[in-house]
Amino acid sequence: MVEFLTNPVVVTVLLTIAGAAIVYELFSTRFGISGFIGLFALLLFFYGHFQAGLAGVGTIILFAVGILLIFLELFLPGAISGTLGLAALIASLFLAGENPLYIGISIFIAICISIILLYVMIKIFGKKMVLFNRMILFDTARKEDGYVTNVNRNDLLGKEGIALTVLRPSGTAIIQNERLDVVSEGGFIDQGSTIKVIKVEGVRIVVREM
Repeated sequence: MVEFLTNPVVVTVLLTIAGAAIVYELFSTRFGISGFIGLFALLLFFYGHFQAGLAGVGTIILFAVGILLIFLELFLPGAISGTLGLAALIASLFLAGENPLYIGISIFIAICISIILLYVMIKIFGKKMVLFNRMILFDTARKEDGYVTNVNRNDLLGKEGIALTVLRPSGTAIIQNERLDVVSEGGFIDQGSTIKVIKVEGVRIVVREM
């Protein structure tokens, strides 16, 4: 059994199954059968190499840490955890392999097949990556839905009001029975003075003393 599991062809098959299972899980709303199949394929890989004396406890720990970091990527911001987890996972595969060249070829084949499967799932079957959709915010604040960056108060142009506070040059005024933050043209305006709106720039309301 150990000789069978460490055969380069079987290693390639196991890693390909694991890669394909990971790709399929990206389109699943929760960890399912494909995830267990991929995890079982990786466990068979490490079991065979551990029994053959090729993989030590440190390699198994590195593999476990990689899986944990990839899992934490679901809850942590950025892609640092996932990147480190993937690097640790690949490093553990190389450390467990008897021949770095063979294991490198196996990993390369598994990655290529996984990329092809990912392309087929998205382009041909039109699948959506549910996992990434849950991690990324795709909602937009559109004007049609009532979202605005600021309120345009052009309706105040030419309107008169009273300076509620001293304007030096900013302050508060009452215009059309509405309390508003305003700014004078640059001059000092006493409290209680009559003012007139001469310019509106977004949320900036410019007034002049009458």
